Amino acid sequence: MHEPRLDRALRELLSAQRIASLGTLSAQGGPHVSMVPFAIEPSAACLVIHVSLLAPHTRNLLSVPAVSVMVMQPEVAGEPVHALPRVSIDGTAARLQPGSPSWLAARQAYLARFPEAEPMTQLGDFSFVALHPTAARQVAGFGMARPLDAEELACVLRPA
Repeated sequence: MHEPRLDRALRELLSAQRIASLGTLSAQGGPHVSMVPFAIEPSAACLVIHVSLLAPHTRNLLSVPAVSVMVMQPEVAGEPVHALPRVSIDGTAARLQPGSPSWLAARQAYLARFPEAEPMTQLGDFSFVALHPTAARQVAGFGMARPLDAEELACVLRPA
């Protein structure tokens, strides 16, 4: 089956990069950006993060579930930065109930990418959170940008 070039580039970017910048809003509406490791949970077509309830971004997304993440290719010394491949994904955060099917799927996807994090999954103050995309903006290089709706992004996040 043929996969469009921009879909393939987005899938490769999300597979190659393991960290995202997470934007959240406080209950008072103040912005907060932090770094989070993420995994892709393909059956739910979402991103998964594992976060401490003590972290400001976790408190924020629990009170205001609207979030945005940016994943981008790292800068290469001497290369122009304006065309770096990247994607900004807007979505809704949902804390997953421990032991639920969605929690088990999220845990499996996360530990497949970050096996060293297994001991942290046993800590009571950590939770798996699903980031369900609602829209995205992909920049695949100079002059190669496009919006994606939730359905288009789901097709990229699910296995081909």
